[in-house]
Amino acid sequence: METILIVDDEKNYLVVLEALLTGEGYEIITAQTGMAALDTVREADVDLVITDMKMPGMNGMALLEECKQIKPDLPVIMMTAFGTIEMAVEAMKKHAYDYIQKPFENEQLKLTVQKALENYRLIKENRLLTQALSDRFTYGNMVGKSKPMLRVYDLIDKVAASTASLLITGPSGTGKELIAKAVHYQSPRRNRPFISINCGALTETLLESELFGHEKGAFTGAVAMKKGRFELADQGTLFLDEVGEMPPPLQVKLLRVLQEMEFERVGGTRSIQVDVRVISASNRNIKDDVAAGTFREDLYYRLNVINIEVPSLRERPDDIPLLVKHFIEKYKTDPDEETIRLAPEAWKALYAYAWPGNVRELENAIERAVVLHSGGWITVDDLPEELRSEGGRVEVESFIPSNVPLPRALEQIEEKMIRRALMRCNNVQAHAAEELGITKSLIQHKMKKYNIKI
Repeated sequence: METILIVDDEKNYLVVLEALLTGEGYEIITAQTGMAALDTVREADVDLVITDMKMPGMNGMALLEECKQIKPDLPVIMMTAFGTIEMAVEAMKKHAYDYIQKPFENEQLKLTVQKALENYRLIKENRLLTQALSDRFTYGNMVGKSKPMLRVYDLIDKVAASTASLLITGPSGTGKELIAKAVHYQSPRRNRPFISINCGALTETLLESELFGHEKGAFTGAVAMKKGRFELADQGTLFLDEVGEMPPPLQVKLLRVLQEMEFERVGGTRSIQVDVRVISASNRNIKDDVAAGTFREDLYYRLNVINIEVPSLRERPDDIPLLVKHFIEKYKTDPDEETIRLAPEAWKALYAYAWPGNVRELENAIERAVVLHSGGWITVDDLPEELRSEGGRVEVESFIPSNVPLPRALEQIEEKMIRRALMRCNNVQAHAAEELGITKSLIQHKMKKYNIKI
């Protein structure tokens, strides 16, 4: 539901306009002074301002200028009495959307309001689309070609067009929000909002207000109406991060919203209906929380219609070279600098480390190394202390295939080592051969044997 702020020092006009536009399905906020209106624009989610031109104190022109400073795209319609048309034209030069003359025709006013709101809606949708294209949340920010990640990509493709609730699980730092965004931006809702909230970062009272919004005066500090995340995500996607941390009383309210797709703001009595796809995520085993009685079983099954399990970094070691290259390009400050390479000891440290913080920890380590490196090489000394302490120990377990005869196992290990060396060396065969301690001709022979193409 779109919200319109009407500003006029004459109460009769406020009453008439509120009745007229409420009947059209809009939510109306009124103010009798420019300063009160400005406070509302700052604190509430307003989609349109209709203001009288002449008011005591801050007049309509000054209010227009202030609104454009706060929210440049917010449409403002000026109301002007006969004799102040010149001022209305001046307002148009200052980016007012339109003006209407008092006394106004009801149908003309409704049509002008409708066009202003449609225009604002298009501006917001274009901004969302531009953001989506720049961020490239298809797979652009999700780096990896390992089998575990290919399974994740396949699931994203299958579930994107659905409206079913999705639960993304996996350890912290594995990129669960990136997957949620990938689902959203490949879905029919891609041009609508993607709204996220961390359920574990707020107190119960604040979380309820953030999810469902509140009315003016609902509690101390509620100086204006505020739309909640469900309302902001209407027609789009709401991402509930760390949903397992949600307090039990809010679990009850969330379950009702998922069932009915309607709710009331905190302090409100009017039901608000929305169309939202809910994607949630957790690094906890919510089944254990259900068994312990701290998470509602019915809510769990409502959220977990489809599950995507995100692998830890230790489960996808083949992606480490790709991730390292991605983060080096992201954090190097000189775009003209040649590709920064890692010394063999640094690669050993990366593979030996357990990565409890997963991809996020790897990103932080590479960012640090890019800052500290010199001479175009990242050495083990450029890595964090916890990686250096394990740098001399190569983790063999990640190489060894299971339930395979020894000759075939050795071939698989050999192939994997060659592929990794080539990725680390940007497919320069001489460098990869040097790192592996073999000749260039031998690595070419092995590449042909294992059908490795670059």
